[in-house]
Amino acid sequence: MANSKSARKRIRVAARNAERNRVYRSSARTLVKRAELAIRAGDQEVADVAVQRAVAALDRTASKKVIHRNNAARRKSRLMAKYHAMGQA
Repeated sequence: MANSKSARKRIRVAARNAERNRVYRSSARTLVKRAELAIRAGDQEVADVAVQRAVAALDRTASKKVIHRNNAARRKSRLMAKYHAMGQA
């Protein structure tokens, strides 16, 4: 347990920020999962919309510094690779 007043406050602030960030992190994960499911299903039109929404959510999450921008870039890259592979198959 923290001993100083400032350390106790930092614990409170970190908990508050984690609660706020959870919404963005969770929604980004959900949208990526939906996009991957649409890609696996092979439905081009649904996959287009789902991938677009997932990329936007990852960008939004990274811009709010909930996740690192490189983390968002890596996730988008992997998603787009799956999306483009769907077009080839």
